[in-house]
Amino acid sequence: MSTVSVVAPASGLKSRAAKTPDTTVTDPALVKRAVKAAALGNAMEWFDFGVYSYIAVTLGKVFFPSGNPTAQLLSTFGAFAAAFLVRPLGGMVFGPLGDRVGRQKVLALTMIMMAAGTFAIGLIPSYATIGVGAPVLLLVARLVQGFSTGGEYAGASTFIAEYAPDKRRGFLGSWLEFGTLAGYIGGAGLVTLMTALLSADDLTSWGWRVPFLIAGPMGIIGLYLRLRLEETPAFAAEVEKAETDRPKVPLREMITGQWRALLLCVGLVLVFNVTDYMLLSYMPSYLTGQLHYDETHGLLVVLGVMTLMMIVQPFAGALTDRIGRRPVIATGCAGFLLLSAPALLLIREGSLLAVALGMGALGLLLVCFTAAMPSALPALFPTKVRYGSLSIGFNVSVSLFGGTTPLVVTALIGATGNMMMPAYYMMAAAVVGGFAVWRMAESAGRPLPGSAPSVAGREPSVAG
Repeated sequence: MSTVSVVAPASGLKSRAAKTPDTTVTDPALVKRAVKAAALGNAMEWFDFGVYSYIAVTLGKVFFPSGNPTAQLLSTFGAFAAAFLVRPLGGMVFGPLGDRVGRQKVLALTMIMMAAGTFAIGLIPSYATIGVGAPVLLLVARLVQGFSTGGEYAGASTFIAEYAPDKRRGFLGSWLEFGTLAGYIGGAGLVTLMTALLSADDLTSWGWRVPFLIAGPMGIIGLYLRLRLEETPAFAAEVEKAETDRPKVPLREMITGQWRALLLCVGLVLVFNVTDYMLLSYMPSYLTGQLHYDETHGLLVVLGVMTLMMIVQPFAGALTDRIGRRPVIATGCAGFLLLSAPALLLIREGSLLAVALGMGALGLLLVCFTAAMPSALPALFPTKVRYGSLSIGFNVSVSLFGGTTPLVVTALIGATGNMMMPAYYMMAAAVVGGFAVWRMAESAGRPLPGSAPSVAGREPSVAG
């Protein structure tokens, strides 16, 4: 079956999809390429976060010398959290820009900035070499990362959602978080390998730099893939409808005109990211720093949990297409409310089997969010403001609640001495998420707001 190009005359944007007045027929090859490029960018972002989380103790020694290990860890997670404070600013810049000039161009730009920020961390001299300038430069690099990430997730999920056929949006969107897990496993696996192979002195003096320097080549590959993409059919159609070359939507309309959807977005992202950062970013440090668990074994357990999540992820995404996003997200919220405390008690028991069971249970519950959110969140907003409104809502929630999770929970444990604080924090997030999913509309199998129905085209035959 040959494809039909549709060109938006006013803009020069094109989308290789066959269109009728009422339906868009997607090009399967182009959809696959779009999913791969979006997922790779997400993988690079979370490769950095995985490395930063799993090597946090070493980074504390390099950049924040102190006789108190808890103070070092708090300082390191403070720099980690600082990047999230500028994410809403990045979202307010890149989101509206994505609705104005196109998703593809902005995603290429965020890829460049993310790679540059991560690569720069690997070049920063230690505190012992340049003194206070070292943590300052680390903070600057983290701010660059945070600013660029403000446009990454919302853009990538929007890109996949606008390419995907309505009946396969959950399955295709789930590959975005598959990239997240792949990035985490890559980052954590590399740290685990280096921890096993290098002495503590070598890891502190030079070994910690290697994972960050790898971001350079990864960024070049990701940029190449994203530059080869075409604009989404939904955005190209929106440009065609506009009177000028590009749609113009004031920032105020993206907020006040979408206030209900934004509140739902904040609630859904809150439960998604608090549990995500708790399990994948904080728990490795909790196992080693608070429970004094063997560092290598703790990392291997988390790697095993993430591998399990990767295996289940596409199947859970396909399930959201069959039974809906709401039932899957609601199951995750109920599970975290009821099982967070028992799972943490298992983890605190300390044996390898108990830790694996507790972490595995939390990981499978987290899949309810990672599989459903990439398709559910873009469906909250119409095409003309989707990138901008989703960027704002997503990043405000992540900045206030998700990225601060390691810092807040570490501080709460230090202040109260209560080692069950991680469970209580996840339970509170589950209540908020449960209310949001109760108020959201089901979007599975339905067109995105403001877009025509989208169906899957057939793969070309051998005869062509």
